Amino acid sequence: MTSATPQDENTAILACTISRDVQNFDLLIEDMEAALGERWGDLGFAEALAFFSQPEADSLQFVALALDGEDEDNLTLMGEIITQAKEKGIKVVLIAEDVTPASLHQLLRKGADEFVPYPLPENELQEAIDRMNKPEPVAVPQAAVSMSQGESKEGALFVVHGLAGGVGATTLAVNLAWELATVSDKDAPKVCIIDLDMQYGTVSTYLDLPRHEAVFEMLSDTASMDEESFGQALQTFDEKLQVLTAPSDMVPLDIITPEDIQKVIDTARSQFDYVVVDMPKTLVHWSETVLQAAHVYFAMLELDMRSAQNALRMKRALQAEELPFNKLRFAMNRAPKFTDLNGKSRVKRMGESLGISIDLHLPDGGKQVMQSGDHGLPLANSAAKNPLRREIAKLAQSLHSLGSNSAEAA
Repeated sequence: MTSATPQDENTAILACTISRDVQNFDLLIEDMEAALGERWGDLGFAEALAFFSQPEADSLQFVALALDGEDEDNLTLMGEIITQAKEKGIKVVLIAEDVTPASLHQLLRKGADEFVPYPLPENELQEAIDRMNKPEPVAVPQAAVSMSQGESKEGALFVVHGLAGGVGATTLAVNLAWELATVSDKDAPKVCIIDLDMQYGTVSTYLDLPRHEAVFEMLSDTASMDEESFGQALQTFDEKLQVLTAPSDMVPLDIITPEDIQKVIDTARSQFDYVVVDMPKTLVHWSETVLQAAHVYFAMLELDMRSAQNALRMKRALQAEELPFNKLRFAMNRAPKFTDLNGKSRVKRMGESLGISIDLHLPDGGKQVMQSGDHGLPLANSAAKNPLRREIAKLAQSLHSLGSNSAEAA
């Protein structure tokens, strides 16, 4: 690590870390040295703003803004750092540990180019650097754009996995998919929900849709599946949401392979802006495929011992196989109210004892939510003012805003 001082052309600083104390991010130091050798420096938050105005900053290719939960009180300052970096043409990668999704959303909207969770997954920083260094896409004439629109997409994949029975995973998956499908009155995104709980999946029940034989036929012969056959297996809910239900009969979870699942995911992402997957509670040999493909992987739990034990089991299982456990975003269903200080303290202790960050707190929606599965309607249609529905709508809006900003940046 070098200080941010003048260098000649061959030793000029190419990047800087910006943090309260870089020693709190020792893995970041190692990855910066691996990627840049000695051609990087370290700055504090206030120092960064002063440094950007100096000639030495002209050689910077990117900055790594590293923050943790203690830094959330300084979001305004960090937003200004991102703004000034972008004005200088400097890329910004966020390195975040124990930071809430709302704070990340705020900083990404300021113009950060990449986000990498801390502790850093192996090679993730180098991959982020490589993505930022890709040349800008060549501008395509407007006429060509209008002809190609809708032919191929690269939709975002959101996965919901319940860590115990009755924790609300399907409720979140179904309502998140519906809120995304209706997030905008004009230019509404195309959304698909896929029920991969092939034994006990109830997405079809929540939306009052029949289960079709075509689903099993498609899954059992993905080698010959194309966009047309995939589309034939889908059903439409209220003209806005496409649904791939679980098969009509209970089938073994291992009847399909990781290659089958990958083909289904790839086909869905090529046709839809957002794909929501409702997973079985059981880990199977294709669970890794979904985890690796997911942009956000919500792990649902409640404030009870069974959820805690299962979260710990899942953490150990993923870490033992060196799978990206950091992709999981733990969501607490029926979370304590804001005024329930004792309950909020229990949630905090639960996260600390398990070594996880519980990022999403979903309120208890009461009987309206418990009965919603039998109504065949999303909460937006049956209980629009329910607190859980409002929180899921906020989540959908946040995810959509992130996707829109990423698309604009690209």
